[in-house]
Amino acid sequence: MTVAVPATDAVPAPGTPPAPGEPRYVVADLAAIPPVPCPCGEARRAFATPDNTVATLHITDITADARTHYHKAMTEIYFVLEGEGVLEVDGDRVPLKPYTSVMIKPGCRHRAVGRLRIVNIPIPAFDPADEWFD
Repeated sequence: MTVAVPATDAVPAPGTPPAPGEPRYVVADLAAIPPVPCPCGEARRAFATPDNTVATLHITDITADARTHYHKAMTEIYFVLEGEGVLEVDGDRVPLKPYTSVMIKPGCRHRAVGRLRIVNIPIPAFDPADEWFD
């Protein structure tokens, strides 16, 4: 039997065994998650629950007014789904096209330029308090 768990349900802490009968997975329908503004444009954030500290997954639409920012704790992995552009990272410009992936470590100033749709995987889980601007 397959059990689908809404993305809004709690995710147990790493290493915590599920209660008997509880699934050890969470399903997210990103098309059903409303987009929210972010420094890059708009993001649909899956697995963003208070008790999930491991990682989240975002579908982000990059807009022309994306802002340079950085994170003190989070590493982000960008994976380009659609579009072409560049990623400005600590003064360098990395060309972006579909299937390009970039890992952005804590402290790296970054901004995507161009009309892009990306998958963003923040590790640990996304924390809006960890968005910093110069």
